[in-house]
Amino acid sequence: MATVAANAPKSRVESAVLRIRRLMETSQFAAALTAAEALLEDVPENRDVLYMLAVCQRYLRRLGPALETLERLETLHPRFSRLFQERGHCHVAARDPAAAIDAYLKAVNINPALPASWKALQLLFGAAGQQAEAATAAQHVEILAKLPTAIVTARSMFEDGEIYQAENVVRQFLTTHGDHIEGMRLLAQIGMQLDVLDDAELLLEGVLALQPDYHLARLDYAGVLLRRHQHARALAEINTLLGVDATDRNYRTLRATIQAGLGNHEAALQEYRALAVDRPDGAELQLSMAHTLKALGRQPEAIAAYRAAAAIRANYGDAYWSLANLKTYRFLDEEIATMRAQEAAASTSPVDRYHLCFALGKALEDRAEYAESFDYYARGNALKKAAIDFRIEPIERNTRLQITVCRREFFASRQGWGSPRQDPIFIVGLPRSGSTLLEQILASHSQVEGTMELADIPRLVQRLQGRNPEAQPPDYPGVLGKLTGEQLRSFGEQYLEDTRVYRTGKAFFIDKMPNNFRHVGLIHLMLPNAKIIDARRDPMACCFSNFKQLFASGQEFTYGIDDIARYYRTYVELMNHWDRALPGKILRVNHEDVVANLDHSVRRMLDFCGLDFEPACLEFYKNERSVRTASSEQVRRPIYSEGLDQWRHYEPWLEPLKQALGELAIS
Repeated sequence: MATVAANAPKSRVESAVLRIRRLMETSQFAAALTAAEALLEDVPENRDVLYMLAVCQRYLRRLGPALETLERLETLHPRFSRLFQERGHCHVAARDPAAAIDAYLKAVNINPALPASWKALQLLFGAAGQQAEAATAAQHVEILAKLPTAIVTARSMFEDGEIYQAENVVRQFLTTHGDHIEGMRLLAQIGMQLDVLDDAELLLEGVLALQPDYHLARLDYAGVLLRRHQHARALAEINTLLGVDATDRNYRTLRATIQAGLGNHEAALQEYRALAVDRPDGAELQLSMAHTLKALGRQPEAIAAYRAAAAIRANYGDAYWSLANLKTYRFLDEEIATMRAQEAAASTSPVDRYHLCFALGKALEDRAEYAESFDYYARGNALKKAAIDFRIEPIERNTRLQITVCRREFFASRQGWGSPRQDPIFIVGLPRSGSTLLEQILASHSQVEGTMELADIPRLVQRLQGRNPEAQPPDYPGVLGKLTGEQLRSFGEQYLEDTRVYRTGKAFFIDKMPNNFRHVGLIHLMLPNAKIIDARRDPMACCFSNFKQLFASGQEFTYGIDDIARYYRTYVELMNHWDRALPGKILRVNHEDVVANLDHSVRRMLDFCGLDFEPACLEFYKNERSVRTASSEQVRRPIYSEGLDQWRHYEPWLEPLKQALGELAIS
């Protein structure tokens, strides 16, 4: 797991913040206040500067200005727990115990690792005669008092979003207290936050080995397994917890999510609805219910649930984007007005803001207001890109290595290795390339199971590339040359065993993870008889469609024109290499050809897969199977050609994309 060096160079602002903190630590609050006010002119939205300003104002008995500063801070950073704690301190100083209690409760609900807030609540509740509440606060004080100061500090940092600082503190603590349960669990949670899931899984396994009855750690563990798409194992863990307490809402909610991940959408929907009986005003619950209804093809009910989520929380960007992501929904005037207002509001979080931007982009596109639509798409992409850490260079480097390692003679010398089974049909390519349509066509065949975008191949790649994917040279794909025939056969058999949970007994099944195009060499080595279909779409249409799409997770190359173009170019380069190294292994299916001649395209795919023609494949839109991708509603309609050239409406703004694609953009 990456760490931030404690002695990393400080920026000018960071250095100024440290100077102000030192002044405060020596009770020089007037000087600290002057310095904070000066710094705030340069960084008016800086969380730490605003917080220190409020603290200085309180110590100088300027309670009115302090509360005004905290109100401003809340507008900008509404999930910062210490602002509410500081507000509680201000109300105590102003002799307003009721307001203080309210502020402290908000603080600990966001961040339970705040000893000062719990101690204040213990005293305030006691003074008010609320003995039960005072006792609860006292319990929290006692729990925190038993923990090492470093763990309490790191936990508080983590809850307030100071992830790397928290990681540094807890890692340093664990160097001398390596088996500390809370330290290990906190580091695992940091790993989950940073998407270092293999480390998180190992840490939580260690915690549960030391303390099997630690239910919160087991809940974390089930969550990690879910994130790693190990749904069957996650379900087993959550069922263990439900055996202890069948009424716990957290357990039940996670079980519903796992059931959805397994494709058991009816079971998930039943659980969500049962949870909603007691809490109908839960926006997140309504959203989850809507996603499940969408996957089941029950669009009117899904729309009602998405609207309910937005009605509960007006700036809930995900609810509006989910409506837009149906691709067939058309927003009302008043909904667009609400989205505009919420996107512009200072109190809207960055996550909600970029969801709203993508939703507005789609809403205005449907109204042919293309200039403003593009502005919102561009703004949404910029906001999303600022929130992630993506570099295209490692992917380009991996492509060069694949081409170097996986040559034709490399595969010839390993002919017959791997599992001989031919169950899987891999559909690869870029997102938004028509792959869901191909999946729906094939899954309409009586012998083919449609599953989902399975994470098993990427998970195996993660294992093969070792603990340091940034190593030079990286272990993968070079490690492919070191694998034995027995190992590759084992990988193939394990893949078939792990994916069995998504199947119902049909002879063939589809794995539609698009990014598997980068691992065709590995797939061929472990499953040489598997079929691979490359879903291809016009470069401009495909790239711009990705630019318009906000993905639930992954596909981080899609949030910048240059990244999209470079990713598309490396995709074409690598697919051309696979054609040379594995001639005849891959069937390329162009989306435009499917639209132009469905019958020919269907027969061509079925012949490639060794399947007899079935008319149901031509009437794929009648298939009621669950579909979870962005194209779920589109593949429930007959073939239509309207979307082929939609990108041309935006052509005035897409010259940078054309230039970046180069010769590929010529159609």
